[in-house]
Amino acid sequence: MQTPTIPLNPCSTFPPKSHHTQLKLLPKLHLLPQSLFYRPPKMASLGGFGFGVRSQVVGCGASSSSSSGVDTNGLCTLTEYVGKEGLNVGDDMVVLLHHIQYACKRIAALVASPFNSSLGKQNTLAGTGTGSGRDAPKPLDIVSNEIILSSLRSSGKVAVMASEEDDAPIWLTDDGPFVVVTDPLDGSRNIDASIPTGTIFGIYNRLVEVDHLPKEEKALLNSLQAGARLVAAGYVLYSSATILCTSFGSGTHAFTLDHSTGDFILTHPSIKIPPRGQIYSVNDARYFDWPEGLRRYIDTVRQGKGRYPKKYSARYICSLVADLHRTLMYGGVAMNPRDHLRLVYEANPLSFLVEQAGGRGSDGKSRILSIQPVKLHQRLPLFLGSLEDMEELESYGDVQQRVNPGYEV
Repeated sequence: MQTPTIPLNPCSTFPPKSHHTQLKLLPKLHLLPQSLFYRPPKMASLGGFGFGVRSQVVGCGASSSSSSGVDTNGLCTLTEYVGKEGLNVGDDMVVLLHHIQYACKRIAALVASPFNSSLGKQNTLAGTGTGSGRDAPKPLDIVSNEIILSSLRSSGKVAVMASEEDDAPIWLTDDGPFVVVTDPLDGSRNIDASIPTGTIFGIYNRLVEVDHLPKEEKALLNSLQAGARLVAAGYVLYSSATILCTSFGSGTHAFTLDHSTGDFILTHPSIKIPPRGQIYSVNDARYFDWPEGLRRYIDTVRQGKGRYPKKYSARYICSLVADLHRTLMYGGVAMNPRDHLRLVYEANPLSFLVEQAGGRGSDGKSRILSIQPVKLHQRLPLFLGSLEDMEELESYGDVQQRVNPGYEV
């Protein structure tokens, strides 16, 4: 059966006019596929395409009826799941999430583009970002940041956006009910090798009690909320499948992008991280720089002499979203013991997701979500994983690597 062609509608929101000058610095941008600059098609039924639906694709439950607006074939999209027929997270959040998922579809197309290699080699872009060395912003990061900024501005629901790529938070609108923190394209330096990358985001309510302050001050205060105040968080994994994993404080759920319709379909409802795994994810090359407690923990579990009497295996991608996604699925611990990962837009959102799945996020001593940020780009060690594995790891005490000899920061 021939697959019908779905018409695409022009998108008028990208690039935003105020950022034309910055984007002109990307000489290869005009070579990107036109699909990046179009809106995704309206949802269509998979049944009309003659595709079989895999067993892990699930419906929205009892609300799946012809009168509910939910797909009667039993599929449940992200928008349906969070709308009034599902979690009912509120109209403002539904609108915001629609714009976030749209931005991530465009980033997925960017990452998969045959021209991203040329963009990734443009290593300098004046006047933007906070990174240095291996973390220095690259055009792929900048374009992803612009895509998210454009979508959040178009939503009308976001007062403040704080990003890894910006020195300071950006105030968008006075009456936006939400604050969004984001790492637009984590792991972008791995794209040339087709290693998975991801987008990370966290959502807070706007602090109305600071509305009277100057924009710069209230933007920063809104962005420095403790992770315990998150109302939603998520990541999008760009890999063999594009997966959006999110939580609104009532469990962690994953949705897989169906490229034939442009919809994120619920494939992993109510994810529960196993209480124990048999995998640890860390850069073993730095073993001799680790503190004694971390070395003893790793030596113990990989010999099968820990509380769980099986030998652990090492699995390390060096892409935070990918390592965390595997850990959610199979259990174990994903970690970076150095003061390297950012509290506000990496550690907090991912810890929120892990906790909602029954695991734990820690800096090696304290619960991540209980830490009060003091700087937008504040760094810290990060340990994420199965509850029992995390408890055993923390029991060794000295697991935070405070020195980093012989390596770039």
